Amino acid sequence: MARAFHTKADFTASESPYSLLPFRFIRLDEERELLTTDWGEWLIAPAGTARAVVHREIAPSSELYRRLKARQMIADDYSSPLLDVAAAKLRTKKSFIEEFTNLHLFVVTLRCEHSCPYCQVSRQTTDRAAFDMPIAVADRSVDLMFQSPARNLTLEFQGGEPFLAFDTIRHVVQSARRRAGAEGRGLFPVVATNLAVVTNEMLEFCRDHGVRISTSLDGPAWLHNRNRPRPGGDSYERAVDGIERARSILGRQNVSALMTTTQASLDHPREIIDEYVRLGFGSIFLRSISPYGFATRSRRKRGYELDRFLAFYKDGLDYVLELNRRGTRMVEIFARILLTKILTPFPTRYVDLESPSGAGISAVVYNYDGSVDPSDESRMLREMGDDSLRMGTVWDSYEDIFGSEKFLELVADGTAEALP
Repeated sequence: MARAFHTKADFTASESPYSLLPFRFIRLDEERELLTTDWGEWLIAPAGTARAVVHREIAPSSELYRRLKARQMIADDYSSPLLDVAAAKLRTKKSFIEEFTNLHLFVVTLRCEHSCPYCQVSRQTTDRAAFDMPIAVADRSVDLMFQSPARNLTLEFQGGEPFLAFDTIRHVVQSARRRAGAEGRGLFPVVATNLAVVTNEMLEFCRDHGVRISTSLDGPAWLHNRNRPRPGGDSYERAVDGIERARSILGRQNVSALMTTTQASLDHPREIIDEYVRLGFGSIFLRSISPYGFATRSRRKRGYELDRFLAFYKDGLDYVLELNRRGTRMVEIFARILLTKILTPFPTRYVDLESPSGAGISAVVYNYDGSVDPSDESRMLREMGDDSLRMGTVWDSYEDIFGSEKFLELVADGTAEALP
């Protein structure tokens, strides 16, 4: 049965002293509920509060009434200034829309010397240069990137292993730097790399052109090498060596790491976090496997149920909090994103949890073959034969790509506030 919106009358009753404003709620335990709004207000209240609010049973003289009104969860005849505050907060929350697409992902090659079982990409062997992005495609992708109205552009190189196509990276960065300087825009390049093939020459180029490094680190040596096999079985050793060399050349602040949780990881959240602490990282993103693309081929063998991941995540988050209480600063990134959404009016720029969806609006992918996708997941699906989300090619005009019916439908379907 299809769900529908209630009428305006359901939210405003003439005999009631107050009207409802949008809020969400969840039962914390037998005695407490959590109420939150889209603009960063929250309230922990007695169980049954949400029902009492909806049924207009909150007495205007009560302290609970004043708390609900102050947090713009209800409104009465004297709420106008508070509603202006709520509107300002909501505009702030949605401010990412004003800049439109600021994250531009360039898939410069599918070649990779790793054979990670959870990889979403149809990786190719290192000798298959046919899966590299041609310079003409790269140049046209840069043209499209600079047609975005965003004043600050993040240029992220992906693969495969991007450093196997270092000449393309160098060409794109130099070209984009010249154009950003001429147009007075900010440009923030980053390479998502396993660091196994990186040379000091490549790192020195990154240093000289303000390119940051984002690498993969799944945990201690035995786990990283198991998750990320390569010839020689030395993925961990190469990653750690690359991290140290990158830090010494680029500066510690310009090198970050990201982990993926596999079945082998589930019983070891604390060992994984300890490895990040040992290597001097101040944050970790306890990230699940993405069930897209070629990762689905190994899902039965290496995947896991959501409950197992949540147990892993909760144990890991508890340990992060314990480390902080002991004086070791460590941030769990996903918790920070969620708390920012709940407790503040500020956007997170985390594409997966934006509304409208960040697909296309906040991020766009230029594939090695010239295809343009609204997200990495769209690219993965297309590698499996499903091109229903593809927005076009780099040879299309900017207006045709971002003004197409397909893109507008994607925006509409990704706007949570419009979905009952």
